[in-house]
Amino acid sequence: MNPGRQATYAALDAWIDQHFDEQVRFLQALVRVPTDTPPGNNAPHAERTAELIRPFGFDAEKHAVPEPQVKDYGMRSITNLIVRRPYGDGGRTIALNAHGDVVPPGEGWTHDPYGAEIAGGHMFGRATAVSKSDFSTFTFAVRALEAVARPQRGGVELHFTYDEEFGGLLGPGWLLDKGLTRPDLMIAAGFSYEVVTAHNGCLQMEVTIHGKMAHAAVPDTGVDALQAATAVLNALYGENARYRQVTSRVAGISHPYVNVGQIQGGTNTNVIPGKVVLKVDRRMIPEEDPAQVEASIRKVMADAVAAFNQERGLTGEDAARIDIKRLLLANAMTPLPGNQPLVDAIQAHGEAVFGEKPPAVGTPLYTDVRLYVERGIPGVIYGAGPRTVLESHAKRSDERVALEDLRRATKVIARALADLLA
Repeated sequence: MNPGRQATYAALDAWIDQHFDEQVRFLQALVRVPTDTPPGNNAPHAERTAELIRPFGFDAEKHAVPEPQVKDYGMRSITNLIVRRPYGDGGRTIALNAHGDVVPPGEGWTHDPYGAEIAGGHMFGRATAVSKSDFSTFTFAVRALEAVARPQRGGVELHFTYDEEFGGLLGPGWLLDKGLTRPDLMIAAGFSYEVVTAHNGCLQMEVTIHGKMAHAAVPDTGVDALQAATAVLNALYGENARYRQVTSRVAGISHPYVNVGQIQGGTNTNVIPGKVVLKVDRRMIPEEDPAQVEASIRKVMADAVAAFNQERGLTGEDAARIDIKRLLLANAMTPLPGNQPLVDAIQAHGEAVFGEKPPAVGTPLYTDVRLYVERGIPGVIYGAGPRTVLESHAKRSDERVALEDLRRATKVIARALADLLA
């Protein structure tokens, strides 16, 4: 190893160690501004982020998505941020993307979900792991780079976006579609013990089953939408047994899966429900064709309602019926050949800093990184976090990030940037 490069890495590490308490406070400030999505009123967090990074000399461009577009999408406000750090003509521009929107906290917390409390070497709070942690990882990695190893060419862009939970179309997708950015490479928020190069696709649907309300004392005068919905649920969950036989060739990704994440319906205890609404999530492995997946699962649900009607002799206006609305179709992410420099740099420095080489794998999650890759921009997923989503408690109570993972991931990113922009 070149002694000069080793000295650069040591200087980056030292700067990050010296400023780590400041980095922790920065992350705490970000966690303490809620960004529950839904409802998705996320512009205030963007304003706070821009305010917090201004003393670092980082001028954040604020790109507000028009309000009618946001409301049609089912959210309240989105302001995406771009921080451009140009270093000189020539060279590559590398984007670092993290999302600030999060699912609501839910129940079961033993720490304030927006308190950013520190206990046992961890910071607790919603988005401490996914992915406000990487607002801080990426920001402080760039600060370290500029403080001790400022590149002479290329540039870095920080993309702080607020639409990952709804699919990213009004986050990175919107910035890219508007021509506001076109990086050469990108790294997105992730965990510290693997470099993710591929991920699942996702189809989300709102499924409405219509029956006919009736008094519970005379149930035969109605059509029970919940019973029809039960037939749909049984058919969907039956598909999971078949999906287990469909395996991916991508390490880290197993098989497709369908989940029903939300059920709403009925009007009162003594009323036969006339309408039930299901929210369905179908994860697609990279090898699957999204159009075929959607056609197949729509048929499964329609056939279940048809069988329900046939068993009861229901026809015409007396029959239960189903409406299916697509909410999201996120394509899988597959590696682009140009991502190898990213993989090589992160693996080399991951091994140096963590003592073990992070494998290049796929993940069963879906992310908005696909929106960069679909436009020909090679990208990987890497950042601050544990070995598994389960360990992080992401989307569960007591989400947390180990502060030592935060520190070390920041060093890996800073070192990788120094190499990629050398």
